[in-house]
Order: sequence, then structure tokens, then C-alpha cells
Amino acid sequence: MRWFGFGFNAFAQICVQEKSDEEESSSAVREVKVCVPIELTNHAGRSKIRASWSRRASLFLDEDSCVCLAGFCSSISNESFSPVTVDTRGCKDAIITETHLTLAFSDRIESWHLQKKDKAPSWSMRIITPSQNSDVNLPLVPGGYISSKTPIFRSLSSLLQAKSLSLGGEHAILLTAAGAVYTWGQGGHGQLGHGGLIPEEEPRTVEALWGMSMGSVAAGGWHSVCVSDGGDLYVWGWNESGQLGLPSRGLRKASQQKSDQQAGERCGSVSTCPGDELHEEVFISIQAFPALVDVSPSCEIRTVSCGSRHTAAVTTTGCLYTWGWGEYGQLGHHTTASLDEPQRVEFFRNENLHVVDVVCGPWNTFTAAVKKEVLALKTVPELTPVSTGSELWTTY
Repeated sequence: MRWFGFGFNAFAQICVQEKSDEEESSSAVREVKVCVPIELTNHAGRSKIRASWSRRASLFLDEDSCVCLAGFCSSISNESFSPVTVDTRGCKDAIITETHLTLAFSDRIESWHLQKKDKAPSWSMRIITPSQNSDVNLPLVPGGYISSKTPIFRSLSSLLQAKSLSLGGEHAILLTAAGAVYTWGQGGHGQLGHGGLIPEEEPRTVEALWGMSMGSVAAGGWHSVCVSDGGDLYVWGWNESGQLGLPSRGLRKASQQKSDQQAGERCGSVSTCPGDELHEEVFISIQAFPALVDVSPSCEIRTVSCGSRHTAAVTTTGCLYTWGWGEYGQLGHHTTASLDEPQRVEFFRNENLHVVDVVCGPWNTFTAAVKKEVLALKTVPELTPVSTGSELWTTY
């Protein structure tokens, strides 16, 4: 199993690049924007990866499990990660934000403030019974969930029977054991999927999906996605950067201006050539109801993850598709262009790699892949990933 990262790398949360004095200026730009998937070093065995804007947490689950950090305020070596200062041995799960690292053990959950040198966690919870331990799927914890903002712990009704939870910039999306989807929080960009733009203080079912069983959910900064048990992808919310995979006026306008400029150069510096016509097209700025997006006509979606303004999906055939905001190379297409249509990341196909999972940090993307010949030699166990927008789970 191999792990790759691309996108925003200003704090070396993807990789550390050495540079000479002569290359210092240009290399700094290359370090911030990683447009091609780069393999993460020193990752082997079973692991999870969690990402925030400036940090990456790697949880190694084989033998003496531990957490290592990369990015802001980490003592980064050329191996690109370092152990955290707290004792993480025996950790079963972890999530990271800009301010806190939360660790789940078999008997407790601890949340540590990353900007303080406290000798005790800022919040903790004891796990008394095995049934409580089974309820831990961070950010879900017994009786509630861990928020990215204070107060750290937020309560949830047990009647929801929560299976997984993903936190966006200002909203949350929850998947129940029965496959129903609930959302709450700010709704000004349609990210709740209820047809309006008003906020919801309590979890409310997404009625447009009622009767269809969903298998995973993910939240971006201001958009939401989910994958049905049948492999269909549904999206809603803000589409300013094409993150829903629907026509974006801003992106098409920029593309049209570029085309007009090229046409003008061909036709003697005029804005349009004779006979050129602009075709009417429907653009989506805000999609307040779930919409079905056809990522790949030949296969189903296995899992999906959201960044702040981009989306990535893995198909059942092992291909990775990305779309949305691409300013830092987080789409993996060797460019910083943004896209409002899903596009396959050719790197993995060219390297003969089968993608098995993906996680999006706010401005970057992390992917797990295995050589296709390895798949032919052994039976690869089916993963049942739960995309929270900030995690990657693999079992190889």
C-alpha cells in the first residue's frame, strides 16, 4: 500500500523538499503548490491519515500504534513527519484541526490543544463499556461528537443512531445506521440540502434522499456530498468553484474569455470571429437540493471526500476523479486550473495503480493506492470507508 499527497504544501504537510541557494526562490513556489501526486515517505501497514489546513496526522495501527504529525509547528525532518509530544501509544483513532488533536483509546478519548504545552488534555472522556467503545468513530463519540470549534464536545440524540459524521466549514452532515442523511448548521449556500438557505439548529433529515439508503457522507467548506449503497453520487451546496461538478458561471466565463482571446488572435485581434455564437447554458451557483452527478458512466462510486472547495471520488474500478477549486494543485492534474466537471487523475493510471481511498484536506488531497499486479496476486479485502472530509482509512 502506498500513500500520495498533492495540493497545498506551505507547511510541508505533504513533503519536504530540499533546495539550493540558487533555487530558493523558485523552489519555494514549488513547495507551496504540489500539482502532481507525491508519495508519502515512511508509511507502511495499516494506517489512517487526517488533515487540517496546515497539518497532517498519520495514525499507524500496526503493533504499537502511534500518531505522527506533519505541517505547522511540527519538528519536521526529511521524513516529513515527527511524533507528537503527548503519549499516543495504543491510540485507535485520531482527528486533527487547527487547534486540537483528538485521540481515541480503548478506555478513553482525549483532546489536546496544539497551541499550548499543557500536561493534561483540554477535554477527555472515559469509555466504560465495550458498547461505548463501538460508538467511537471520530468525530463521533458516545453521546455526541467532537467539534472543530469550542466547545469541543457537542451532544447528539441517541435516537439518531449515528453511523458517521462529517463536519464542514459551517455545517454538519450525519449518516444513520439505516442509511438516512441529516444536516444542520448554517445554510446560506444551500449546503444543508433542504431547498432553502436558512440555518438549522438541530439535525434535520434531507427529505429529497428519503427512501434511498446512503453508504457514506462528506462535507466540504460549503457543500455536501453522499454516496448511495448503489454507488450513485449526490451533491448540493455552493458551486462557485465547480466543486459540485455542475456548470459554474465563473469557471465557464474565465474559459470563454481565454477562448475569445485566442480566437481574436487568430482573426486579427477582434473579440470574436465572424459566425461565432454564444450558446445559452444553465449555470449553477447554489444547488439547494441534492443533485445526481454522473462521475463516470462505466462504473460506480466507492467513496468520496471534500476539501474546502474541491471534491474527490474513487470509483469501484480504482480510478480517482477530482473537480472544483485547483489553485494549489489539489486536483492532481499537473495544473492549478479549476474544473466544474469530474476529471480522472491520470497519474495513477499511468503508474498502474489502483486507488482504494481518498481524503481531502481543505486545500490538498491524500490518496491510498496499490499496484494492480498486487490485486491480481491476492484477494484485497473490501474497505468500508467513512469519508468525513478529513480522514483516510486503509487496511493493508
